[in-house]
Amino acid sequence: MANLSTLVGFLVIIFFNVFAPASSASHPVEWSLGKDYSSLATGKSFAVGDTIVFNYGAGHTVDEVSESDYKSCTLGNAISSDSSGTTSIALKTSGPHYFICGIPGHCTGGMKLSVTVPAASSGGSTGDGTTDKNTPVQDGKTTPSEGKKASPSASGTAVLKPLDALVVTSVVALLYALALS
Repeated sequence: MANLSTLVGFLVIIFFNVFAPASSASHPVEWSLGKDYSSLATGKSFAVGDTIVFNYGAGHTVDEVSESDYKSCTLGNAISSDSSGTTSIALKTSGPHYFICGIPGHCTGGMKLSVTVPAASSGGSTGDGTTDKNTPVQDGKTTPSEGKKASPSASGTAVLKPLDALVVTSVVALLYALALS
């Protein structure tokens, strides 16, 4: 009976380790006038599930906006807006994400940030016009480089976890069956 309990415990531990969610990163941003946000994301890679945490004082907002509103600093059409002083934005989808301060004059004064989250199966832009080595920008569109493999991402790793769990569970079940016989 002790062997049975040990095997069941082992199976539970393996199952939860294999099905653990892929880790996500938190990207802090000090949100204020006088900062250059165009280079903030340089060298950083973003993935679906990551979070951008904007930290700022009174008199600012974090507005998620469309690309056209970002480029023109148009206020009043925000997809979402917050002025709490600490705004956490979960990057739930791949593609570009645009943020501005919704206080008049702040966006035109430089308080704007653009990040691009690559699709799980390819490399992509690392933010605000910069790209990783695997993905050049052509005509404003991101395309994979020829002859180069895309960098794996955290969300790409998560896709393999159920397959790993199936293999490990099958092996443990076989060991369990052998122990009972």
